[in-house]
Amino acid sequence: MSTSSMSAASAPTRVGKSYLFVPGDRPERFAKAAASGADRIIIDLEDAVAPASKPAARAAALDWLRTGAPAMVRINGCDTPWFHDDLRMLEDFAAAGLMVPKADAEVMAAVAAAAADTPRAELVALVETVAGWASARQILATGPTVRLAFGNIDFALDSGLADGDDTLAAVRAALVLESRLAGRPAPIDGVSLELTDAAVIARHAQQSKRWGFGGKLCIHPRQVEAVNLAFRASPQDCDWARRVLDAAGTSGGAAVALDGKMIDRPVIERARRILAEAG
Repeated sequence: MSTSSMSAASAPTRVGKSYLFVPGDRPERFAKAAASGADRIIIDLEDAVAPASKPAARAAALDWLRTGAPAMVRINGCDTPWFHDDLRMLEDFAAAGLMVPKADAEVMAAVAAAAADTPRAELVALVETVAGWASARQILATGPTVRLAFGNIDFALDSGLADGDDTLAAVRAALVLESRLAGRPAPIDGVSLELTDAAVIARHAQQSKRWGFGGKLCIHPRQVEAVNLAFRASPQDCDWARRVLDAAGTSGGAAVALDGKMIDRPVIERARRILAEAG
């Protein structure tokens, strides 16, 4: 078995599914975001914050982290004057997740060098450019806790490709496959701009799961429930998985069928994965 296959087989399964952005200069929203049901809240110091408000946003994020409340922080890019101050703010909070915008191999190398003394429990590289997409394999090689996320809106702008229907399906597939090859959790899909139509939000979340993503970025608390439901194994899925494993366990290694279909190793592995993700 190859090294990549071994690492892929041992990739962690209990990872975040829903990641909710909250503007760093709106601390009154932090608690509401934390109570939304999202697996992670992302205190955003980058796109959601005007330049004049960057110091205040950083201070608000620091106050939140000092309470011991869990959070991820999206820092400003390494080509901005706020990058090093953002990283220094996180030095005493190794448990806080770190999201790096406009990630590519060079950017992630700079982050790794600047934060060498503070290993991160979770480090998300936000792929928002063609250069980032092209260096996905190198990004994943920069550290053992790196997970990819897709910045679909910025990527569409950079690439000239519209993010609609399946236009960016090949880009998304590459991120999913590179993550699998590296033995990392499935990447996090980008945002949906729909805020009010629950059916549309649910469809977008279900589409992300079909594309092979392991979670989705959210920009409003109303999106969280649909994302959680889309990425959670249904009771029907769990029942099927248990019956598969029961049938396989009683067959003594012999070929066996369930519901008129043959159970083989990939089916058994899929059943195990469903139950592992369901907890």
